[in-house]
Amino acid sequence: MDLQTLQEFLFWCMVINLGLLTFSALLIMSLRPWICQMHGRFFNLSEDDISKVLYAFLGFYKIVVIVFNVVPWIALQIMT
Repeated sequence: MDLQTLQEFLFWCMVINLGLLTFSALLIMSLRPWICQMHGRFFNLSEDDISKVLYAFLGFYKIVVIVFNVVPWIALQIMT
């Protein structure tokens, strides 16, 4: 596998993951009452607890995307 192929792979991984992150964030922002009601019923959690879990998930996912997709892609951009 050459650097060009790896660079393209990381680019498309980054695009897909950032798209999923954006889509998830938009869904959570627009459907928050319904999500809180549904998860509150399933897991017996308060609305505050559900909000904390959702925002922790989005934050963790963002960090993972940056560390494993964005930074390696930028490093390969600098190398070539």
